[in-house]
Amino acid sequence: MDAEALYADVFEKYCSHVNPALAKLVSFAGFGVEVKAEGVWIEDHEGRRFLDCLGGYGTFAVGHRHPAVVGAVKDQLDRMGLSGKAFFSKPQADLAARLAELAPGELQFGFFCNSGAEAVEAALKFAKAHTGRSKIVSTKGSFHGKTIGALSVSGREKYRKPYLPLLAGVEFVPYGDIAAADQAIDSQTAAFIAEPIQGEGGIIVPPDGYLLALRRACDRHGALLIMDEVQTGLGRTGHWFGCNHEAVAPDLMTLAKAIGGGVMPLGVTLGTPRIWESVFGDNPLSHTSTFGGNGLACTAGLATLDVIESEGLLAKSERLGRRLLAGLRKVGTDYPELVGQVRGRGLMVGVEFTMDEVGEIVVAQLMKRGVCVAYALNNPRVLRFEPPLIISEAEIDLAVTAVAEAVEETAGLLLELA
Repeated sequence: MDAEALYADVFEKYCSHVNPALAKLVSFAGFGVEVKAEGVWIEDHEGRRFLDCLGGYGTFAVGHRHPAVVGAVKDQLDRMGLSGKAFFSKPQADLAARLAELAPGELQFGFFCNSGAEAVEAALKFAKAHTGRSKIVSTKGSFHGKTIGALSVSGREKYRKPYLPLLAGVEFVPYGDIAAADQAIDSQTAAFIAEPIQGEGGIIVPPDGYLLALRRACDRHGALLIMDEVQTGLGRTGHWFGCNHEAVAPDLMTLAKAIGGGVMPLGVTLGTPRIWESVFGDNPLSHTSTFGGNGLACTAGLATLDVIESEGLLAKSERLGRRLLAGLRKVGTDYPELVGQVRGRGLMVGVEFTMDEVGEIVVAQLMKRGVCVAYALNNPRVLRFEPPLIISEAEIDLAVTAVAEAVEETAGLLLELA
């Protein structure tokens, strides 16, 4: 099947059997059919190569098809694929122990699932079971997933409204507002859930001391602190976890995306011994997952942690993040009428435009130049950059140059329309 026929076939099937509206959106943005990926590059049906600066929304921390992760998973598959569930699993035990070594505070136990939304669902359940309370406090602009519980604590009405009523007892406060959080957390609060940096909210970095203030407010009222590290976890911000920047230890932590090494779906909810006793003490089967903790996914997780450590990706994320920020801020200085702010930490960077729909135009312009990015779900004015942590300085510079050219062309188009 030639390239044109392949695209037509896939597009028609998306329109007829997957999601017609999504098919039109993807087509408009200029995305083709992905057929191959390796390292920081994706190849489409026409053989065009794209520098992946979206990184699967943070999934590809160690890049596409990292040989160490692929090799480990292949070896595991030769022995066993999915778990028989009635037996012990060594890969699951090893990964749980490894994460306990890396995690802050008393996060000693791990519940394994398949996605970030599932990890958040578990965290919400565990918080309610442990505290005996029902109120959850979250933040405006947050994103925690699209299952019913996770959506209930996600802070954008566009995604919540069609599915109302959602879980009762959820209150939203402005992100980064210490006073508002302190007022909302009370004796009825089971947990405060927050991202160390809001991802879909537009790469919003909170003020210094915010996470620590949340920790203290929760402690004062006997509430739990849930850190959603699905996007920020495992080196994305220059530390293992986003909460490490303020040396804050949460009671529950959610991980996904990067932990699967870009090869396997994997989600994890980490918690303390006291919480695990509350949840599983009387009923070891209180919360389970058929596919969670399978040998393939956990083997991928272990290999991913090895790669991050052996290749020094924490330090690299911090160093190249500074380079990316500096380059994109220079673009903002050159085009202040279009670029409002550039912000981020490590290789989690957002470019906020001054007008609606500019981000969509720039995405299309970047695709023409072989760079893949996307705008934030809860803030379409913001282009988010979350490239693999293995990206090189030359590839960072290539991305910055492409952004400069894309913004320049966009500025010209807007002048023509004015």
